[in-house]
Amino acid sequence: MEILWFLIALVLLVSILGPYLRRRRGGVGIRQVAPGAPDAADPEAYGFVRQEEQDVRLPGADDDLLHVLDVVQATQEWRAASRLLAETDKDGEVRWQRVQAFAGAASLELQEKPGVGGSWLRAWRADAPKDPGAAAVHAEFLVQQAWRSSSAGTDDFRIILEEALKVTEEAALLAPGDPVPYITQLAVARGLGYSHEQFDQVWAKVIDRAPQHMGAHLAALHYWCEKWHGSREEADHFATTAAARAPRGSLLAALPLFAVYEHVPDVVLVQDFFRTAVVSKATEGALYAVHSARPDDPMLAHVRHLLVWFLVRGERWAEAMHQLVHIDGHVGAVPWTLSGDPAAEYTVFRNLAVAGYEANGGSPVTLPR
Repeated sequence: MEILWFLIALVLLVSILGPYLRRRRGGVGIRQVAPGAPDAADPEAYGFVRQEEQDVRLPGADDDLLHVLDVVQATQEWRAASRLLAETDKDGEVRWQRVQAFAGAASLELQEKPGVGGSWLRAWRADAPKDPGAAAVHAEFLVQQAWRSSSAGTDDFRIILEEALKVTEEAALLAPGDPVPYITQLAVARGLGYSHEQFDQVWAKVIDRAPQHMGAHLAALHYWCEKWHGSREEADHFATTAAARAPRGSLLAALPLFAVYEHVPDVVLVQDFFRTAVVSKATEGALYAVHSARPDDPMLAHVRHLLVWFLVRGERWAEAMHQLVHIDGHVGAVPWTLSGDPAAEYTVFRNLAVAGYEANGGSPVTLPR
């Protein structure tokens, strides 16, 4: 019996890794060679950074945020964080990302140093109870803690999310017009199992304040997925409707690719799954969104990271490389953050892209920047 299970596992492993180690069409293979061999692909030749130097906190560069995070974590003093959020437009994507980053930093600190880590957030809330930034970060912190420290559906999970709900309501009162507390409330609604009608009430408050907010749409998409409170069809409908209504230049055109990702089987047994019409159409939509978006769109990196995952698995090496040159160095985005080691997960895909690109005649000289 043990031999049978071993053989099944071996077949599954080959079905997953096989496409990466050879080209199924055209006969061009990716050969494994020893590191340092003359034929070895070298990611550093493209200016890519080493795995241990990848920043797992953010999906892309935000120098102001990174500077403040470093100051806050080094000094445990919250005032720099408060000033940064006060200076950040309340109806934009940047505020949502910065709130998430501060909350994530505090949550990880607490995980590393139970009872002590993240003390700057507790001090911020105690010293400035009317600071809307502190309330927004606290609410997001509680949501992240619920998923990080307990299992969905347990009493502890619900208790933490119910507390988060109270804090989102407080944050909304402190900052009228700010969509971020309600975006956080979307995650609370998902975790607490809101009915579709209850969820729609929260969603209405979000889109009244920020109808084109990509981060809000990603948060809502999770609710409509099959693994939560919707279905594959409902998630696809939500994503394609938002994409169809999006103005030119909006990254919402990439939302169907996120819907596809949420429903990719754990083990893909169809040989050409990543070349099917559904995947190809969603990928092309995301590529269109990237090409038409503003270069400084704060959500652009999120889309590029997911594109890399799909393009590599579809063996579209050159297109993957064109995305990688824009995001390498920051890996705090889906799909990498769903791994226990985001930097390692990202680096595997990046190195496969480099190897595939070179196996098909590419080089650092031929890759435009």
